[in-house]
Amino acid sequence: MTNDALLSLLGLCRKARTASFGHDAAKAALRAGRAKLCLICADASPRLRSEFETLAADRRVPCLQLELTMADVQRATQWIAAVITIDEPGFARKILL
Repeated sequence: MTNDALLSLLGLCRKARTASFGHDAAKAALRAGRAKLCLICADASPRLRSEFETLAADRRVPCLQLELTMADVQRATQWIAAVITIDEPGFARKILL
């Protein structure tokens, strides 16, 4: 998937309220079992990346390292976040393809 297509899909997820943006919201979605996919921005800290890769692996949720920065995500979604979970299976499948 191209970066532009991914940004468009993230914008749709935000409007549909099927994504959790930011550390606390993403962590809650993973712990509650709502998250179907975890996305980590390219400029996320190594500590955050390690924390979410471990948490996602424990929950058997795919975790992708994006080429996009937090600023790219903010322009598309109006939310600044280093980590995002996609909480709807259809959107998660589309991103993984």
